[in-house]
Amino acid sequence: MRLQHFIGGLEGLTGPLDFEKRVFVEDWEKRIFGIHVAMMALSTHLGEALPGYRVADVPTTFREKWTWAHLRTGAEGMNPFDYFKFRYYEKWLGGISQFFVDKGYLSEDEIRAAPVGSPPKAPAPGVKAAIDDQVLDYLRRGDSPRRGSAIPRFAPGDKVRIADVPAGEHTRLPGYLRNRTGTVERCFEGEYSYFVHTGDGIGDPMPIYIVEFTPRELWGARAEPGASALYAELFEAYLSPVEEDQ
Repeated sequence: MRLQHFIGGLEGLTGPLDFEKRVFVEDWEKRIFGIHVAMMALSTHLGEALPGYRVADVPTTFREKWTWAHLRTGAEGMNPFDYFKFRYYEKWLGGISQFFVDKGYLSEDEIRAAPVGSPPKAPAPGVKAAIDDQVLDYLRRGDSPRRGSAIPRFAPGDKVRIADVPAGEHTRLPGYLRNRTGTVERCFEGEYSYFVHTGDGIGDPMPIYIVEFTPRELWGARAEPGASALYAELFEAYLSPVEEDQ
């Protein structure tokens, strides 16, 4: 499993804590955040997603599917040592840049040759206005992953064991929860899509649960006395009944 998927109680990651409170530390971080939002607002999947957008009518040359799942996949696909070396928006920059290179919008040589701080080429006024309208509409209405009603496999109070499936470039299952036993606290209404098939069971719409874990279950004798329970939101594909293990 990739190291960045295992955060939580992992030994050997001690060090000084960073209490930086600013959302954006550098000015360029605001730009990369804006690029990500624009990509989400123009993503082709919005034609089928709730609440429904006429994104195919927007005069943009960006014709790709881009969601939070794609951003996370790109960032977490980095070499683990690079992942821990870079700051939050540096990971975003790496993931988004690689996406544009992979899709043929840019080449690595063009990225290297671009002057630092150079503004992007502005589209025609009518095109810019249509794109701006779509981005603003997306910011107002959002994009729900909920997809209709669900028939949950588990109910509050059920004991469940968490899967230990191989992780690819991206997963929504933290490493420290793998093969642990917890108790279902709540099942959210409806089914939820993850937009991307990660290869470890999620992607198609399915129920999501809040599962409670005791500190001793997760960290054994090293658990601090008096510590509160840990709650995790997990896709149904990651859960199995404890009875199946017996």
